[in-house]
Amino acid sequence: MTTVQLVVTCLVDAFFPEVGVATVELLERSGASVAFPHDQTCCGQPAFNAGARDEAKAMAEHTLEVLDATQGPIVLPSGSCTDMIVNHYQELDFDDEHREMATRVAEIGRASCRERV
Repeated sequence: MTTVQLVVTCLVDAFFPEVGVATVELLERSGASVAFPHDQTCCGQPAFNAGARDEAKAMAEHTLEVLDATQGPIVLPSGSCTDMIVNHYQELDFDDEHREMATRVAEIGRASCRERV
């Protein structure tokens, strides 16, 4: 059984919690075991889009630390958050450690998009 890491985005958490519930149900019906990284927060996309790069970077670094410590595919029920993590984290001025994390997490995200769980 594959264990997937579910990132319930702030949008899902605050406005559409039924999407999170439906995502868990769908993944479990597909035979996956669902893990939930408990320290997850916002990926930083709202701050990034508003031009608040320092705030976005701080949120991104936290998100990377949480996701880099997990194992298995990462599932995000939000295309824009996935895009932020996979494509736009590389635009933030990370130190070497967080840049390496961003590369690893982005690759897991890309692979998760290509794979069927």
